[in-house]
Amino acid sequence: MKTVSLSGSPRVSVGKKGATSLRNEGRIPSVVYGSKDQIHFSILENEAKKLVFTPNVYLIELDIDGKKSKVILQETQIHPVTDRILHLDFLEISDSKPFKLNLPVRLEGFSKGVRNGGNLSQNFRKLKVMGLLKDMPDAVKIDITPLKIGDKIRVLDLNIPGLKFFDPENAVIVGVQMARAVVLEEEEEETTEGTEGTEGTEGTEGTEGTEGANTKDKPSEESKKDA
Repeated sequence: MKTVSLSGSPRVSVGKKGATSLRNEGRIPSVVYGSKDQIHFSILENEAKKLVFTPNVYLIELDIDGKKSKVILQETQIHPVTDRILHLDFLEISDSKPFKLNLPVRLEGFSKGVRNGGNLSQNFRKLKVMGLLKDMPDAVKIDITPLKIGDKIRVLDLNIPGLKFFDPENAVIVGVQMARAVVLEEEEEETTEGTEGTEGTEGTEGTEGTEGANTKDKPSEESKKDA
């Protein structure tokens, strides 16, 4: 995982008034779980934005007044109207204890099905996994190059050593669907083939009509007798 450094300051008072005061100063109230005691602190709002408004996940080296720990961002509270960050929850981790994390899904390559006119459909942007720190990647990377129209990749198709997936096994992560333009083109081809077959039948009937006309031009037996 990518590592970033973050500095925090201990909170003097814990409560709504204290939290509001911190936000007015451009700081975000935060807490660290996972250790024996919860640690309440605050960080600069600009630093918090770098952790929240990004598709990446980071291993954070947190420094609070000289006390260092390894943490990950666990939960974010955002104002529903202003989209301002209100509170951050961090989880302290260790090298020997597995932890859960929502990893981003990163697609790689260019699908064969898309080249042939299909549409790429991605249903999951993140997947919940659990593993040790040494086994935790930056993202779940999926090569979509072999995917043809109608092909899908499900959770059960993934195999990353050391990681356990928590999303439903049959859940489709990404697939290539037939585009509407391709469907219409096939329907038009079928219609064209059917029309050509009908024209061929009419042509046969026309030939029979011609044969009938040639027979009519021949003199009848009665005409020969009269002559």
